[in-house]
Amino acid sequence: MQIGKASIKFEEPPVIESMASIVGKKEGEGPLGKLFDVVEQDDMFGADTWEQAESALQKQTADLAIEKGDIRKKDIRYLFAGDLLGQLIATSFGTVDLEIPLFGLYGACSTMGEALNLGAMTVAAGYADKIIAMASSHFATAEKQFRFPLAYGNQRPFSATWTVTGCGAVVVSKHKSEGIAAITGITTGRMVDMGYKDSMNMGAAMAPAAFHTIEQNFEDFGVDESYYDKIITGDLGEIGRTILLDFMKNKDHVLEEVHTDCGIEIYDQETQDTHAGGSGCGCAASTLCSYILPKIKDGTWKRVLFVPTGALLSTVSFNEGQPIPGIAHAVMLEHIG
Repeated sequence: MQIGKASIKFEEPPVIESMASIVGKKEGEGPLGKLFDVVEQDDMFGADTWEQAESALQKQTADLAIEKGDIRKKDIRYLFAGDLLGQLIATSFGTVDLEIPLFGLYGACSTMGEALNLGAMTVAAGYADKIIAMASSHFATAEKQFRFPLAYGNQRPFSATWTVTGCGAVVVSKHKSEGIAAITGITTGRMVDMGYKDSMNMGAAMAPAAFHTIEQNFEDFGVDESYYDKIITGDLGEIGRTILLDFMKNKDHVLEEVHTDCGIEIYDQETQDTHAGGSGCGCAASTLCSYILPKIKDGTWKRVLFVPTGALLSTVSFNEGQPIPGIAHAVMLEHIG
């Protein structure tokens, strides 16, 4: 049943029945380090190139999610997955051996939200009994593609975020009474372009999109911030969070107590030199599977609005002087029981 302009409420909510998270050494040293399934000490993941390393990361995470759920691979109808690299090469090369029909997605750092939106709709509509939603990023592949060679040793402004080396994957199944969390609804974001052009401040570029999607969710479902135990954005970081809270306050919504951000949770800003926080497709995905979903499963949080955020730029658009539009997709996650 559709609600409002951009949202769907599921009459029989799909269920997340398995999850897995694998991260790199730096992420393992952060506040969530003990919560990840695997902390890989070798950021090359045994591969010859950074891109191959991210592909290996995706394959290992998908395999682990399937294994943890004691699920037969042949029972998974579709894979919704993506990464930050051109032509989704981490995903396309990383998932080929899974032999699962693939929808390759690019929503920048909002990709896990996009994957969950599409996957939940597919399952709820009866087109699949089980799907996998997955997203990854790697610090070195992102720096190589979007910024500077690592050997260059350039200085980073304090507004910059640190791309997470990590991957999160969930298996979403049709409605049942057991599972990690229910996906009760979604709000699909639209592009928001305010003419912002600073590629070293992604939080500021994405905050307007997060604001729009959260406000749209409130409007479509007739709720406000008190409806949720937590509203968790993807990777706005410290600067983006401040902007989001200001925008929401202008609409008479006070989010300070209920809001947090995956990019803030995953690193220790004081000791890990990550400046404004974490970013990358793997930021929201790995934080979801290590930190957020376990708290929903055990009932610490009964209802969470998960809102991964993305900045839709490329090296081509940036070098041509184009602004950086943003997007955010919201997923309503609820405790089962």
